[in-house]
Amino acid sequence: MTVEASRTTVFEREPADPAVVREALAGSRLTPFWLDGLERPDHAPLAGAVEADLVVVGGGYTGLWTAVLEKEQRPDSRVVLLEAERIGWAASGRNGGFCEASLTHGRENGESRWPDEIERLEELGLENLDQIAATVERYGMDVDFERTGALTVAVEPHQIEWLGEAAYDADGTRALVDSPTYLAGELDMEGCALVHPGKLAVELARVAVELGVVIHERSAVTELCDGGVKTGRGEVRAARTVLATNVFPSLLKRNALMTVPVYDYSLMTEPLSAEQRASLGWEGRQGVADMANQFHYYRLTADDRLLFGGYDAVYHPGRKVKEAYQDRPESYERLMGHLLTTFPQLEGVRISHRWAGAIDTCTRYCAYFGTARKGTVAYAAGFTGLGVGASRFAARVMLDLLSGHETELTRLEMVRERPLPFPPEPLAMVGIGVTQWSLNQADHREGRRNALLRTLDRLGLGFDS
Repeated sequence: MTVEASRTTVFEREPADPAVVREALAGSRLTPFWLDGLERPDHAPLAGAVEADLVVVGGGYTGLWTAVLEKEQRPDSRVVLLEAERIGWAASGRNGGFCEASLTHGRENGESRWPDEIERLEELGLENLDQIAATVERYGMDVDFERTGALTVAVEPHQIEWLGEAAYDADGTRALVDSPTYLAGELDMEGCALVHPGKLAVELARVAVELGVVIHERSAVTELCDGGVKTGRGEVRAARTVLATNVFPSLLKRNALMTVPVYDYSLMTEPLSAEQRASLGWEGRQGVADMANQFHYYRLTADDRLLFGGYDAVYHPGRKVKEAYQDRPESYERLMGHLLTTFPQLEGVRISHRWAGAIDTCTRYCAYFGTARKGTVAYAAGFTGLGVGASRFAARVMLDLLSGHETELTRLEMVRERPLPFPPEPLAMVGIGVTQWSLNQADHREGRRNALLRTLDRLGLGFDS
């Protein structure tokens, strides 16, 4: 390989035609595909004061799983769930639909932090995924759940050695999914399922209501108080409170610096034609991700559209979550170019939807947990893009923490430890910017990490994209 080639990635060496990129994006809608036209019932806003045994703040996966598990474990428990907007409108309706078993954002991250627990954490993750599948079946949830597994692909020579001994070579990998960028690949059939993110949120809400949970949408919590929470139009008095607010500002001061919102961008194609579909192979319908620091993830939908997302991970100063941040043409054009480099046989495909979502990134790269107010409030956040499956585990942890009893989950070092916080502004902006630049440089230097990244690795400050 030449020196020049070593300092460029395959997406730079084989760029797509800018005119073709622009044509593909023309007419696409700036809205999450998963939520566009999705039928979902309205839940009336909270009005007045109500009593509950448990109040859940947040109507995404974490909050919904908490409500469902509480009612399954304690059918007589009075549970109220409050959502500031609509059920599943934020991260739970904007992700790629990869429901992964890993609770630690990959084994390597977990092993470096909790080497004595990693085997059990891996087992708990697989058990959690099995339990999600069982819940889908038990309640007849229409969520396009497919236990297809995941294919990890090397697209640069230096990435091949990062794969396991059972890896496929280029021909074997392309026999699974046909892309000229693939040099090798590794297939994990156990650790990942695919799901329709919007349907999963709506169906979890349906199940919760059928179990007796009361849901109030458009009911933003303004205050956490002793014995409950308040909104602009009412309050819920409850002995126990769960905070499942994900990327949004925490109601607890202690968590104000624990996460930063990092924007992730996605494209969805129109349904592929029979010829386009056949050109990909992809009979196993696996989820796919490459191995760069700035990585891509992609998958097929139930109606044979192609979702393609990732690469850019954009932090905006001030830790703000704003609708305006979703409209970033350069990210969508870059993604479209990378899609066509990955699958040049799809030239001419049109994009129907483009969207972005904010990821609650924390320094250990997987969720953290805790309690407040003398054990009456529990929280979980910091999923860092891997919350579709891990959110159910987080719900179990929070309910165990609120029980006041020691359990296997509350004894885990992973649960008891708090990650380091991010610094305040402007240090956060500078630090994240330099780190992302360093990660980009590593992708252009055969994976070699500079002094900053090596220092962060030693300190346990994960930041992979």
